[in-house]
Amino acid sequence: MTDLRTTALHDRHEALGASFTDFGGWLMPVRYTSDLAEHHAVRTAAGLFDISHMAEFEVTGPESGAFLDYALAGAISPMRSGKAKYSLVLAESGGIVDDVIAYRLADDRFLVIANAGNREAVAAAFTERVTGFDTEVVDSTDAYSLIAVQGPIARAVVEATAGIADVQPALADLGYYAWAAGTFEAAPLFVARTGYTGEDGFELLVRNEAAPALWDALTAAGAPLGLVPAGLAARDTLRLEAGMPLYGHELSLDIVPAQAGLGRVVAADKPDFVGKTALAAVVAPDAPVLVGLVAEGRRAGRAGYAVLNEAGDTVGEITSGALSPTLGHPIAMALVAPASSGLDTALFIDVRGTRIPATVAALPFYQRAR
Repeated sequence: MTDLRTTALHDRHEALGASFTDFGGWLMPVRYTSDLAEHHAVRTAAGLFDISHMAEFEVTGPESGAFLDYALAGAISPMRSGKAKYSLVLAESGGIVDDVIAYRLADDRFLVIANAGNREAVAAAFTERVTGFDTEVVDSTDAYSLIAVQGPIARAVVEATAGIADVQPALADLGYYAWAAGTFEAAPLFVARTGYTGEDGFELLVRNEAAPALWDALTAAGAPLGLVPAGLAARDTLRLEAGMPLYGHELSLDIVPAQAGLGRVVAADKPDFVGKTALAAVVAPDAPVLVGLVAEGRRAGRAGYAVLNEAGDTVGEITSGALSPTLGHPIAMALVAPASSGLDTALFIDVRGTRIPATVAALPFYQRAR
């Protein structure tokens, strides 16, 4: 793992006794103590995540909105300053290069956050697509750290953190998929009410030099309230319960948005965007679609396991699966043939040669109380 990149918080993770894994070319904490304990902390109190491996692109210039309308699947230019939107970078084929979040910072400024493993692919797509637009795209990933506070007490933790000041709008007034500007120890601080866990929460962006002190301050404010550091293992089970896709599992170049249940993300009425022509074609009637699966017992289907119908024919494949810590039974997302995708359809998961009964269920598996 000597060639893997580390975040500005790596020393903090080592001091906490974290176990590490390769994730998108970065050496990232997979857990600190227990996957289950970290998962439950996020559902009942809050978890503190280092997500600095994510890629940040600054998009500036008078035609920034028009450029993003062309480069992404969604309608970005109508978005008001202070808001954010989930979107997709599509290939000409209509397949998914990455899923991203675009934030409007001002009339002529946006921030786009992409997945670590797709940084180069997104950078290449933006570089190619910006031609002809009065816009500049800068990959600023190496300058920033991103820390997430997720869970029911997330707002209380951030509001109690020493050094955070001048946050406007106030966190109590900040809607979901919106952001606020503030300072941390006089350094610029970007606070977004976004996350990847199915809970309320915030993602805080600061320059690398401020990140260790911010991590420490959040820890000091949150520990008495139940905040714990949480790693990638908990993040994965949390996002699975929330029915959130993971690139390389539910999303890929071989999957078009409608197959993944993301047709709503595509602004098909835009005059032009990369992938528009391909998406206008009729998707093959037997193209697999994403569904949720629930099962009894304790044996969970994992990515790559076959999904069978009652006749024993293979009708799909698990994309993500786990024994749900919150719900207490196995859950999975799977790409299956449309004929087997109806709610309550009885299927089976081939778990190492054993057929485990499963039922098609609606996504998400878990929704927090509002």
